[in-house]
Amino acid sequence: MVQPKVWFVGAGPGDPELITVKGLTLLKNADILIYAGSLVNPALIDQSPAEYKINSWGMHLEELVNAMDLPAKAGKKVIRLHSGDPSLYGAIIEQIVQLEKRGIAVEIVPGVSSLFAAAAALGSQLTLRGVSETLIVTRPAGKTLESDQIAMLSGLGATMVIFLGTEKLVEICAKLTCPGDTPAAVVYHASWPDQKIIRGTVADIAKKAKERGIEHTALLVIGNAVDAREGDYTRSYLYS
Repeated sequence: MVQPKVWFVGAGPGDPELITVKGLTLLKNADILIYAGSLVNPALIDQSPAEYKINSWGMHLEELVNAMDLPAKAGKKVIRLHSGDPSLYGAIIEQIVQLEKRGIAVEIVPGVSSLFAAAAALGSQLTLRGVSETLIVTRPAGKTLESDQIAMLSGLGATMVIFLGTEKLVEICAKLTCPGDTPAAVVYHASWPDQKIIRGTVADIAKKAKERGIEHTALLVIGNAVDAREGDYTRSYLYS
């Protein structure tokens, strides 16, 4: 007997062409498609011939698992479509644990994270020799996180990408311990048609983003790698 299975697929950052080939193949062969609401481009949803397409926004864990469980056990190809890459703030493990308890196998198909789409939009390199060899990915405290380490992490001189913090830019920037003239950028809807890029420094980026009306679905990128130019970095060993 074939074990029932669910595929967790990264949809990419927004541009429907930034899903992986494997992810798109699964999408086009789905019987049941459960997708992460407005975070996934409708153009991708439209490409799936799935019999049922379910928006998971507002669903509790048990509802979500039930929606995958029964069809998978009935032999249907069930695709759980997450935005970006499922491993970053995707809350996939709690889903996987419950599915495995029910005897359902899971395969994860990685996707292009919005942090890479943001770097591409900025024309920057997140790790750059002589500027920053380290990338820190984090988020601010909020409803689901009691405290964060932003103050400590921001003093390390690394490139930082902060998720889930657009509504708290003022509070986040107040915690930062890097110099006020450290380059910073807010990228809204990276790779979407309505993408917006706001550049500034740690001292003024929150104000600039507010003036542009950026209140959600954006990443904050901090560090000297954001706008490094010739003379700032060391020539790579690879091309020396």
